[in-house]
Amino acid sequence: MSPSLHAPQPARPPFRIIVLVGLMGAGKTTLGRMLAQHYGIPFIDTDAEIEKASRQSIPEIFAHHGEAHFRAGEHRVIRRLLKNGPCILATGGGAWMHPQTRALIHKAADVCAVWLHVPMAVLLRRLLNNRGSRPLLAQGDPAATLRQLATVRYPRYAEADIIIDCGDESVEQATRTITDTLANTSLPHHVPVALAGHSYEVLIGRELLAQAGLRVKPHLPNGHAIILTDETVATHHLATLERSFREVGIRFHTVIVPPGEGSKSLARFEAVMEEMLERGIERGTTVIALGGGVIGDLAGFVAATALRGIPFIQIPTTLLAQVDSSVGGKTGINARAGKNLIGAFWQPRLVLADTETLATLPRRQLVAGYAEIVKAGLIADAELFAWCEANGQAVLEGEPEKLGEAVRRACAFKAGVVQDDEREQAGSGGRALLNLGHTFAHAFEAEFHYDGRLLHGEAVSIGLHMALALSVRMGLAPEDDLARLDTHLHALGMPAGAADLPHGLSTETLLNHMGRDKKLRDGKITFVLLRGIGMAFTCRDVAMDDVRALLLAEGFAP
Repeated sequence: MSPSLHAPQPARPPFRIIVLVGLMGAGKTTLGRMLAQHYGIPFIDTDAEIEKASRQSIPEIFAHHGEAHFRAGEHRVIRRLLKNGPCILATGGGAWMHPQTRALIHKAADVCAVWLHVPMAVLLRRLLNNRGSRPLLAQGDPAATLRQLATVRYPRYAEADIIIDCGDESVEQATRTITDTLANTSLPHHVPVALAGHSYEVLIGRELLAQAGLRVKPHLPNGHAIILTDETVATHHLATLERSFREVGIRFHTVIVPPGEGSKSLARFEAVMEEMLERGIERGTTVIALGGGVIGDLAGFVAATALRGIPFIQIPTTLLAQVDSSVGGKTGINARAGKNLIGAFWQPRLVLADTETLATLPRRQLVAGYAEIVKAGLIADAELFAWCEANGQAVLEGEPEKLGEAVRRACAFKAGVVQDDEREQAGSGGRALLNLGHTFAHAFEAEFHYDGRLLHGEAVSIGLHMALALSVRMGLAPEDDLARLDTHLHALGMPAGAADLPHGLSTETLLNHMGRDKKLRDGKITFVLLRGIGMAFTCRDVAMDDVRALLLAEGFAP
């Protein structure tokens, strides 16, 4: 037998291409070569490829053409390399800062980006003896330059698929850590939200809560955070988040409020604000919302108003919050006159949606969140609605891949809407379309006093049926589409009509609630109607007699 048959076989790489990112000195080349040897695939250094293509050294390119020219060429090289593989691809320290390059890597099939996170002291020790080959360290104080680079780059590095802490361990130990992590990970979904004056990322995946410290720390201007959560969520998830913060040296205080809509009140807002101010917050202090929609809305409004505005990060733990309220920047609290009547637009710096936190939710909470996914399909994505028909049961059963894909699709849809109309100022359509079913839903919720008997998502589920039924009644949408929606809702045991409410409601009472809705303009109620599945539009010419007739026909009392 040939001796070669006894030679150990390289491990199968878990991804077609593994992209290493990080500051200069992080060990991308050294570790990249070791990883390539471990997997038996090529190692490619993008800097070497750029020098080969340009026939100039990196310092010469910087000196003769400037950094912008270098970054453009770097992007072209990486784009070419991503089409090939398999390989280990080590990028320059600034490559990941190019938004188009990040998007290329995130969208490329079977590609995993790994941030090699190395303590600053270790980086400085590695680099000070070799600063001549580093154009960005060639002049001035290298320590100050490196720290400035970290401040700017770490928030973007934290968007990598995986973060690996590397330090003074041996190359062999670091390689083993990386390969073990790669073998036991699934790629998160990245949904960018690009607004006129602000952009952030929605990161969706598993085990994100346990690594939240590394993801969050680069976004904390002064390293100090206030975690706002409720008693129920604290029981399940607070210890994990606090542990991740301690591991990376984040200073934090935790504020815990009672669960439920009752915490979205002026009284609770005042109590939370006073407690935060007593902690000595500064404008660099960041509010972390750990919980569902109530916590996200309350924490966001607190952040928008404390010291005239401080940073804010969402870590949603319910399906409803992950697919809807955590994205888009709407914050607020309730008033006696109605829901969310006091609030502000205040965008987060980051959204971490760990789908594993949904495992603690009862089916009722999953159904409430799933209604918002169905809503997205009804508004303008017929393909998403069809996907829901095929996969809705798997989502509600908590199947990890389907759950992650559902959250991704819903977030991507909402991000697109918010990017086009951030503050709901479009004359028609725009962000207002996200209120599909909500005119009815808010009226239902008001009648049950937000006391938990009817969840927001349950009210939306019935509201979707009502909005499409009104559209059919007005001759705008085909009856077949209403039958299709109802079939889907009923198949999953979701509320779809008056009989699914805790008790009967009065038509006139519901009409009175609608008349106080915050979507009122010039005394007219704005409805979101449908011309069919995936074809929503705003309408201010709905006759209230039609709404009254629909409510009566649907079984509501006079």
